[in-house]
Amino acid sequence: MPELKPGFLIDTTMRDGEQAAGVVFSAMEKLGIAIALDNAGITWIEAGTPVMGQEEAEAMRLILNAGLKAVAFSWNRACHQDIAASVACGFEFLHISVPVSDLHIYHKLKRSRKWVYEQLTNAVSLAQSHGCRVSVGAEDASRAHPDQFLELAELSERLGAVRIRYADTVGLLDPFTTRNLMSHLAARCSLPIEFHAHNDFGLATANTVAALQSGALFASVTATGIGERAGNAALEEVLAVLEETDIIPEGTNLAAAKKIGCQVAAISSRRGFS
Repeated sequence: MPELKPGFLIDTTMRDGEQAAGVVFSAMEKLGIAIALDNAGITWIEAGTPVMGQEEAEAMRLILNAGLKAVAFSWNRACHQDIAASVACGFEFLHISVPVSDLHIYHKLKRSRKWVYEQLTNAVSLAQSHGCRVSVGAEDASRAHPDQFLELAELSERLGAVRIRYADTVGLLDPFTTRNLMSHLAARCSLPIEFHAHNDFGLATANTVAALQSGALFASVTATGIGERAGNAALEEVLAVLEETDIIPEGTNLAAAKKIGCQVAAISSRRGFS
């Protein structure tokens, strides 16, 4: 198993988690969740998407001005308006997501791989011109050929990205496939891999643990597993498994993380969702 450094869990409750049907956090609720995550020892927080509008941008500024120890960062498409909105909020770390599968590039966007790479190059350059660090997301990676992911990783490294996200966007992986994939990719990938799981088959936690045991150095999670469609890997579940296997991130408080799940569940429940 590769050595896992402190802070390898990336919480995306306020970004991917908010894509759960009917779930919308207020600015103060987002601030409260961010502070709770920080107190639980989570050192990477994907705070949201500033280009969504003024209310979202105001929430992002609250989080950035809260004096957190964690790195709060924004999610962006590879386009000028997203990068500009994140920079205007004051973000110094940006995640920039691009499609990597043929299904998304050619059938969903009606574009070419060359176009995607040009968009990414321009977006990363713009972010860096404002002094920002960048991670890159490979959307729909589990339906792309592994070589396509590695090609994107190589470009991302040349552009100066610090890590790349392997997204199982439609949640089709199983733990055995995940283990084989991450072992293959980690041995060849030029950047640290972040694994991002969806729970369509109820395997997001299992896939996340398998990825971390097989070469992925980072993993995305959400409180209670809240997220788009069937959700994501649950923060408290992943931490509980890691604690049992003695690879829990240094400084992480499992009891505090469980309370965040209760906090997020209570907010969702008040709006009629549970």
